[in-house]
Order: sequence, then structure tokens, then C-alpha cells
Amino acid sequence: MLGLYFHVPFCHGKCPYCDFYSLPDSQSQMDEYAAAVLAALAPWGEKLRGREVSTVYFGGGTPSLLGAERLRSIFQGVREGFSLAPGAEVTLEANPTQVDRTFFQEAREAGFNRLSMGLQSANPEELRLLGRAHSPEQAAKAVADARAAGFENISLDLMLGLPGGSREKLSRSIDFAASLGVEHISSYLLKVEPGTPFARRGVEVPDEDEAAEQYLFAVEELGKRGYGQYEISNFAKPGRESRHNLLYWRGEEYLGLGPGAHSFLEGRRFFYPRDLAGFLAGKPPAEDGPGGDFGEFAMLNLRLTRGLCREDCLSRFGEQGGALFDQLREKARGLPPQLLRVEKGRVAFTPEGFLVSNALLLALE
Repeated sequence: MLGLYFHVPFCHGKCPYCDFYSLPDSQSQMDEYAAAVLAALAPWGEKLRGREVSTVYFGGGTPSLLGAERLRSIFQGVREGFSLAPGAEVTLEANPTQVDRTFFQEAREAGFNRLSMGLQSANPEELRLLGRAHSPEQAAKAVADARAAGFENISLDLMLGLPGGSREKLSRSIDFAASLGVEHISSYLLKVEPGTPFARRGVEVPDEDEAAEQYLFAVEELGKRGYGQYEISNFAKPGRESRHNLLYWRGEEYLGLGPGAHSFLEGRRFFYPRDLAGFLAGKPPAEDGPGGDFGEFAMLNLRLTRGLCREDCLSRFGEQGGALFDQLREKARGLPPQLLRVEKGRVAFTPEGFLVSNALLLALE
């Protein structure tokens, strides 16, 4: 399996909590960006000839700002240079504003079959705090327009642990998202990243205990509404898990193009620096060292509720993988049982364990 990721760095405005690489949108730079992506993509089609692409993901930034024609041209480059698997998942990120039914129809006709949109909250005061330009009503209309255009796989983002947040506000957001009938919900705890406007303003998030309560509440409430947790921050109706993100967490290979995009191919990691000008000038990606060893494989798989399975370790690393799994399992037996499920052929974190996953991973090294 192989995934393709395109990082589209353009946004109308930068949200005060955002640490992703993004820049103000510019029509001329968007044209240059599309051309640069196609130029960078072409040689990879030759190098990876014969490899089947199972997922394609346009993230950002706000990829929908490219417009349907540029998106179509880039995806056409994928079709021409690579072998797309039957039923390949092709995801487009979008904000609920600046999109309408016509755009969604054109995106659907171009080959996109999954949408991921940033709702973040259904509470107007929280949306204002987060610098979001949409209202809950606009988000609902965007979902309805996407449905009318033929999208049958839609994901919404929700944020937990917001300043001044509460279970009541979170419950309203969960109810709202579920009422729209979307297939997937990503639910992230807000983290104030250095260098962001939130950090400069000294914005304070709830303490660890309150954040933990909100997280566990979200896991329970989303489960009641048919969204099963399958990864630390991701929930889906049965069979609607993000296949592209599962590819990351299962240690599969992917190629990333665009400033800020990362890749993992043939045992090595590399990335394009966060430099749009450099990418437009054709600068090659930078090396990021080897990847894919057992420790990395275990860490990624333990992000999943399925956890790390012995059979997967055997399949990936042979008998040595089985022995390394056995060692990890024995370490896991010595940790608090409320944090991990330890079985003969599987080690998995509980929701409580996900809250302290970094500490658990250190203990399992």
C-alpha cells in the first residue's frame, strides 16, 4: 500500500491556535503551487511505477481554497502517474466557509470521495475564541451541500479542553456533529503551541484533570452515538475509519509533496521544509533519517485502540518481531491494568492510557 499526501499551505487567515504551516492565499502563488506540485510529482510516478496508491489526502492549510480546477489538475497528475487502487480513498480538507454545492459537485466530479471539515465547536462563543470564521449554521449548510453533491463520507473536527470549556458545551458540540450524520469525527485536546498567537497572549487551557475528564466524556458520548474510538483522537461509524491516517499509524509507506509535507519510503524519512518559495523554486526534500524500526512501529500502532498485535510484528519483522513483542508485553504486564489491556497476542492502551500515552511509551521502551 502507498499513500499520497499534498500539503496545501494557503489560508484566508491563520487561527490563533494553529501551528501548521500556512500562508495568506494568493491566486498567483496558487497557480505556481499547482505547477510545482505536478513537477515534483512526475518523477515519483517513474520511481514508484507499479506501486498501487490506496489513499490520497489533500491537507493544509485550506486545500479547498485552490479551487476545483487546480485540484482537478493535481489529481489528474496522480491518475496519470500512478495506479490508483479500486475504491481508493481521496480526501479533501475544507472549511465550512467559501464552499458551496457547486464547489462540492466539481470536487466530487474531479474524483474526491471524502471530505474533512473543521467544525471545532458548535458554540458560537468558542468559535469566536478560536478565530473561526463560520457559524454552526454555516457548518450544517456545508455538510448538507456536500451531501447533495454526492459525498457519502464526511469527517468533522472537534476541539476539547478549550478555555472556559465545560461538559455542557462539549455535549452540545457532540450532539450537533452527530445530528449532521457525518461518518467520522476527529476530537483533539487543544494544545497551546509555542509561537502561536494563543501562546503570545498567554491563553490558558483547563488543567490536566479537567482536560482528562472532557476527553473521557467525549469518548463515552461519541460511543453512545455510534462513533467508535479507533485511535487516540479519532472516532468513526463502523467501516468509516480514515484509511489514509490508518496507513500512517500502521507504519505503511507514504509520499508527501508540498512545503511542510513529510514522507516515509523504503526505510527512510524525508520532508519538504516549511518554505513555499523554496518549494516553488524546485528545492528537493531534506533527509530526516531512517524509519520503520520496531520501536517506531510499536509506538505508531499503540495509538490505535486495536493496539500492537503480535501477528503484525511477525509479519513485519519475522521471528525477531515476535520476540520483541513478547518483551514489550512483559513490560506492559507491570504497568497499571486500568491503562493497558494486555493479552497473549496484543497490547493496547485504554482511553485512560491514551491520556498518559507518552509516559507509557517511555516505560515500554
